[in-house]
Amino acid sequence: MQHTLQLAAWIELALCWLIWLGAMLRPRQKGPETVRAVSAPVSWIGVAFNLAGLACLGVWIRPHGYESPLPALLVAMVLAPPSVLLGVAASRHLGKHWHHAAALNEDHLLIKTGPYATVRHPAYASLLGMMLATGCGYTWWPLLIPGALLILVGIEISVRAEEKLMEHFFQDEFIEYRARSRSYLPF
Repeated sequence: MQHTLQLAAWIELALCWLIWLGAMLRPRQKGPETVRAVSAPVSWIGVAFNLAGLACLGVWIRPHGYESPLPALLVAMVLAPPSVLLGVAASRHLGKHWHHAAALNEDHLLIKTGPYATVRHPAYASLLGMMLATGCGYTWWPLLIPGALLILVGIEISVRAEEKLMEHFFQDEFIEYRARSRSYLPF
């Protein structure tokens, strides 16, 4: 039973990561191409931290015969699908305003609807959910700790860079939005 559930969790995680990566790497574009007005190159450091953290979570280093505990497998299988749905909704909702690192277009709008009505950075919330699901369902716990720390540092760097851009670009509108919404955790 445990081995079968472990295999099912790994298959689900692999499918969820494929869908998530598809949404993040190639989001749906709406409208004509726009000119990038401003960017924050420091956010690429956050992306690098996230990739390093995901590498810790995805390596095949574990003791012989290691299987995740049953409760952890169940958490992984429950957490991954809504995390993917949140990431897909975030990238599609932004449409042509989607960027892989902190940047704003000349015609950028401050999106405050859809998943952005609750959290300002649902893509990062989605990444965090996928990281936790992977950690629970796949990763040997000594690698989960550095992986989680790297991802949290990467998310914080990226969020701070994006928020600095948005506050400068949208000014009072962003300050009001920030006051009534959460960063990337809805609580």
